[in-house]
Order: sequence, then C-alpha cells, then structure tokens
Amino acid sequence: MSQDPIADFLTAIRNANSKLFEKVDVPSSKLKVAVARVLKEEGLIANYKAIEERGRPLLRIYLRYTPDRQGVLRKIERYSRPGLRVYRICQELPRVEGGLGVAVVSTSRGVMTDKNARKLGIGGEVLCAAS
Repeated sequence: MSQDPIADFLTAIRNANSKLFEKVDVPSSKLKVAVARVLKEEGLIANYKAIEERGRPLLRIYLRYTPDRQGVLRKIERYSRPGLRVYRICQELPRVEGGLGVAVVSTSRGVMTDKNARKLGIGGEVLCAAS
C-alpha cells in the first residue's frame, strides 16, 4: 500500500496515457475527484466518472488523444508530497511551461488551477503540474 495516493493516481494516468488506453480506474477520494475536475476543465482529460464496483468506490478517468493518437496530456508530475509539502503564496505559484501548462493547487477555497488562485489572490499547497 502506498503512502501517497495522489502520486499513485497521477502514475496510473501517466501509464495509461503512454499505453494509449481509453480509460483508467483508480480508487476514489474527494481530492482525486477534485484534481480530475480541474484536469477536465483544462482539457487535459476527456472526462471522469465516480463509480462503484464490487462495493468499492472507483474513479474512472477517460483519457483524451489527438486525431493521430498522441496523448493530449504530455506531462504530469507530483509537486508536493507527504515527506515534503510545498506551499506557495499567490505570487510564488509556479508557472508550468511558461503559462501553457497548469499547476493544480489545493486552497482554502477548494482545488483550482494556479491561474485561478492568482486571480483570487490566494495560495495553497501545489499538488501537481500538468501540460
């Protein structure tokens, strides 16, 4: 059992994307659903759905590809981790790929992108970065 469920979630997405899978199932949690919502809003995944299979809550992530079968999600990596939490104020939030990517931030107002957090003038824990 892993000590970092968010890292496992991101690794499952990364592996499924590299193998060109249509979807991937991961154990569900409120934080994972919130991260999936942000990734969908940014157009990096096609969709997500919370399901229950054999009495266990799962999160089904539908991956998105270009017409020539290249993954839209090119890179996704964990920023903050259990052994080294990364908190940033709004002015110090990372700009992923020069602003072309997205950093997912957990704030006091919920999970959102770095752009939205800057707009609201709030910081938080930088969960992951994707492009």
